[in-house]
Amino acid sequence: LREVLERFKGELMSNVGTNTGQKKNLRIGVCYDFRNPPDSGVSHQYLYHEIMSQVQWLDKIGADLVWFTEHHFVEDGYLPSWIPVAGAMSAVTKNVCFGTNICLMPFNHPIRLAEDLAVLDNLSGGRVEIGLGMGYAPHEFRGFGFPVSRRLSLMNEGIEVLQHCFSGERFSYRGKRYQFEDVKIAPGYVQDGGPPLWLAAMSEAGAARAAHYNTNFLPQGLKKRSFDPWVDALKSDQRDPSDYRVGIIRSILVTDDQGKDWLPVRQSERYRMELYRQFFKESGEGFGEKGEQVPQTWIVGDVDHCVAELKKFITDFGITDIVSMAVPPGMRADDMSASLERLFTQVVPRVKAELGQ
Repeated sequence: LREVLERFKGELMSNVGTNTGQKKNLRIGVCYDFRNPPDSGVSHQYLYHEIMSQVQWLDKIGADLVWFTEHHFVEDGYLPSWIPVAGAMSAVTKNVCFGTNICLMPFNHPIRLAEDLAVLDNLSGGRVEIGLGMGYAPHEFRGFGFPVSRRLSLMNEGIEVLQHCFSGERFSYRGKRYQFEDVKIAPGYVQDGGPPLWLAAMSEAGAARAAHYNTNFLPQGLKKRSFDPWVDALKSDQRDPSDYRVGIIRSILVTDDQGKDWLPVRQSERYRMELYRQFFKESGEGFGEKGEQVPQTWIVGDVDHCVAELKKFITDFGITDIVSMAVPPGMRADDMSASLERLFTQVVPRVKAELGQ
């Protein structure tokens, strides 16, 4: 990894200043995976329709973000293609910013992805960002017809090509996986420098990658394997972690009756996590090692409790962006409406005010 990352260090480090000098505003929003369990009783088409309506409503009551997750060939319809959804949502919203945690770079051709993002950036009026990861589920690599062993080169070269595309300049590129001649993305991006880029990490290598490519950061897993090495890598180059955005999926249920309201969400969460346990078992990555986690467990409680927990979490980890699962698998959008309304009309305004936002 060190040899690969060193290739573009000089060029990329010259752009460090693009991330610095501004206080990072706190953004809180929602996340969707569009999973629809076989026994849900509704069609995929209905699920998409109710989420579209929910996003229109959330855009009006104060949500800052709509993020998506990506996986492929999952029986319950786990979202495999997020850009068409974001494009449709951009037409019916005015405020929310769209992003991913995460888009799987090895399964996306970087030039095609850059073009799709240019169109989405124009459709949304500059309301798009992108978080990348390299994937780990063996069945996805089999489905796309190449070995897991290629993911590192596909990830790193994909990042490098996207950064060239986002520059707005004409370029050529020669790597192990990709070779391009005389490319300039059109239409141009609304946002200077293209959509802000995020990288996810569960390991020291992933943390080093995010620091090297000078992107925003999506930590997961053990704190000592992801968050701490990223902080150390930045500080070793005299960079300040507070100059970067740090985002995470950490869901919030605002309720005065935890015993009643948490039960269906807990059942859904068990279903949701079972897939990841399967992925981790097949890949040999993820669960296993003990230690302090970057917290992603649900925050459940009344307004005061949620405010206190969010403030501590944000302060401890320098979090700038948090999204909550808005329609847990098997639940209906209306099931979460009361919690989401209180989150964005009571909890979020207090958190921002008390943190001086």
